[in-house]
Amino acid sequence: MAMTMHIDIVSAEAEIYSGVATMVFAPAEMGEVGISARHAPLITRLKPGEVRVQSDKGDELSFYVSGGMLEIQPHVITVLADTAARAEDIDEKAALAAKDAAEKAMADEGDSITHEQAVSQLQEAVAQLKVLQQMKKLKHGGFK
Repeated sequence: MAMTMHIDIVSAEAEIYSGVATMVFAPAEMGEVGISARHAPLITRLKPGEVRVQSDKGDELSFYVSGGMLEIQPHVITVLADTAARAEDIDEKAALAAKDAAEKAMADEGDSITHEQAVSQLQEAVAQLKVLQQMKKLKHGGFK
């Protein structure tokens, strides 16, 4: 039997997930990290992207995070996200509209939004769309 750990994914609005996992993958600022039970303690920033949780039941759960912090202890992982959602709860039309708006804002130099804000919004929208794309692949039998 695989060793397990507890994971909590929370955002400013609510607790998104709490459960047992055998493996967790997260978009750390310096690159994706894979975390298993008894991992060395670590605190790192998260960038927008997908957090994947392999549960003790064998299924894989997918979550979008817009950024935040990741705390790893040997048997407990905490994701403190600025914004988080289950992959199936992401609104694809809204993400596409946000991507288009951010691209337009980046092209308009004199707009009320700064270039850095537009880049950040674009990164978040693209990350949401990637999470949706990965979820669709998994539903159709594909693996990463």
